Amino acid sequence: MFVDRVEIEVIAGRGGNGCMAFRREKHVPRGGPYGGDGGAGGSVIVRAQNGVNSLVEFAHQKHWRAEHGAPGLGSNCHGRNGHDLVLCVPPGTVIMDRQTGIVIRDLVNDGDEIIAARGGRGGWGNTHFKCSTNQAPRETTPGGMGEQRRVILELKSIADVGLIGMPNAGKSTMLSRLSRARPEIADYPFTTKFPNLGLVSVDIDRTFVLADIPGLIEGAAQGHGLGHDFLRHIMRAGILVHLVEPMPMDQSGPIGNYKAIRKELEEYSDELAKRPEILVVTKSELPNAKEVRDALAELVGTEDVMIVSAVTGQGLNQLVTRIAELLALQKKQAV
Repeated sequence: MFVDRVEIEVIAGRGGNGCMAFRREKHVPRGGPYGGDGGAGGSVIVRAQNGVNSLVEFAHQKHWRAEHGAPGLGSNCHGRNGHDLVLCVPPGTVIMDRQTGIVIRDLVNDGDEIIAARGGRGGWGNTHFKCSTNQAPRETTPGGMGEQRRVILELKSIADVGLIGMPNAGKSTMLSRLSRARPEIADYPFTTKFPNLGLVSVDIDRTFVLADIPGLIEGAAQGHGLGHDFLRHIMRAGILVHLVEPMPMDQSGPIGNYKAIRKELEEYSDELAKRPEILVVTKSELPNAKEVRDALAELVGTEDVMIVSAVTGQGLNQLVTRIAELLALQKKQAV
């Protein structure tokens, strides 16, 4: 089960109350105050961790509470601090405040973390109030309340390259040919309902992560079809590989399909629409594939439109090389 968006409530632990006690021992006259401070409440920490690939754990449990701090004790004993509660999420998870919609933190890398709810401070025991003018204080303070808030966890897949295209454009087949990933493949639309990631080896020293993103339909930017579930996951991809099927099963035109997807990208995000794109005509074994390739090249004004076949393997090595060159160029420009 793949879950990429959940709403949960995080509740930090309450601090322990301060203790009021006095030292009463034989041969110790006027022992004075002896009450210890309470322990601090535990905090709720959200941490990105490699190996976690879904938010499914949080879909079944909506309330997460850290441990309370223990109250102070006599003999100036400090109460035990409450243990922090660490929630592990996949790298690429965005944490948003439910009430304001503000992004609290974007946990991109393994080990990134944020205190989503801070534990309450422990109360002061009466020893804390001892002074020359108040040698037998009876004041204590209660432990502070821990923070409580509702947050939204939203996963945006981290990949170097995102495969986009209409349903049944051949994205899952392409991913399975270029990597060891084994996504579900079938001859009906929307076979892929969540992103699949695969590691592609260019040579002994170079690899990149390729994501098969669920297909979208016209109106996805407004939430139609898989809508934002599609578009959210390609926001992190540095390069888009746009697959165009020459003979769509629904009898639609390949050129119109290309224009429709470009329109959805532009409506969803100007930044996404400007992302580097490699245009690829799939299923080159079909009779009209070359004609579609030439028409697309004329439309976009470049001869760099590629034609490949995941079935026969035609053009796959050239595609991997082209992707690697673009990624290397991006890395060089970033430096």
